[in-house]
Amino acid sequence: MKKTYYLFNPGRMSRKDNTLKFTPVDEEGREGQPKYIPVEGVSDFYCFGSLDANSALYNFLGKSGIAVHFFDYYEHYTGSFFPKEYLLAGKMQIAQTQHYSDKKKRMKIARNFVSGAAFNMSKNLRYYLNREKDVSAELRSIEGYSELIPQCLAVNELMGIEGNIRQAYYHAFDSIINSHSMDGRKKQPPENEINALISFGNMMCYSLCLGQIYHTQLNPTISFLHEPGFRRYSLALDIAEIFKPIIVDRTIFRVLNKKEIQSKDFVRNLNSCLLNPAGKKAFVKVWEERINETFKHPKLGRNVSYKHLIKLECYKLSKHILGIEEYKPFKARW
Repeated sequence: MKKTYYLFNPGRMSRKDNTLKFTPVDEEGREGQPKYIPVEGVSDFYCFGSLDANSALYNFLGKSGIAVHFFDYYEHYTGSFFPKEYLLAGKMQIAQTQHYSDKKKRMKIARNFVSGAAFNMSKNLRYYLNREKDVSAELRSIEGYSELIPQCLAVNELMGIEGNIRQAYYHAFDSIINSHSMDGRKKQPPENEINALISFGNMMCYSLCLGQIYHTQLNPTISFLHEPGFRRYSLALDIAEIFKPIIVDRTIFRVLNKKEIQSKDFVRNLNSCLLNPAGKKAFVKVWEERINETFKHPKLGRNVSYKHLIKLECYKLSKHILGIEEYKPFKARW
């Protein structure tokens, strides 16, 4: 089974026959012990340190169907290398564009993204409400805002409601998390530990959704809730809204409440707080456990992972766009 590899250290990567050779390099330019990775077992790479590679390597990665995602020092997603699109279809491209251009069709999909995200946020709060965490006020706020979603006639109005829902939801984090205070959502840069984890986790979720979209006929640049822009894969932002509560946020609750990540795992500068390399590794370890965790799908009747669930969501959206079956967002049952 192919897996994702996370490169936290800067280094050089090259091809050696049908194996990838990664040599870590420290700040003084000293090379460490090289690691060899069989290309058949790689699905993609996440590069958090600088990667030195030539075009011959990327040609090899492209032929092997391996994507590479890049992030800067501040944990911002900066771009991806993707192999040549092998599933894009003209019929889907036309239909997807028509659904974006038609206001009613676009709003129908966009409302589904927001309602699915709101439901999954509420599901998280109900879980902790049943465990004597006082999040009842935030839950009532989310449910009240959710009732306004069907009435929205414009995307900017819908985005405003989504913002209010998420603000109420984040307000509950101080009640859910035992050892840290969030003090509101602050990003670019995040100012404390919880905000740092949210930014890092959301970036991971965006990249994961982008990778799953690549394996479908959908075009990642044509979105419905977020406005398409230059040089960004905005459909991944749409899909990520549904899965951030059940993948990112549940990972954050676990690593902090179980003290798998502590204050020592962060770097604090003048106005920012970021995960250090040890903190990133600890988060990614739990993240991998989460996205590869399986459950019995209520409709398919078989076990699927959360990672595969995102691809299934893309398939559902594809069927809706092609007029095969109406799209309904994934709503967690547990």
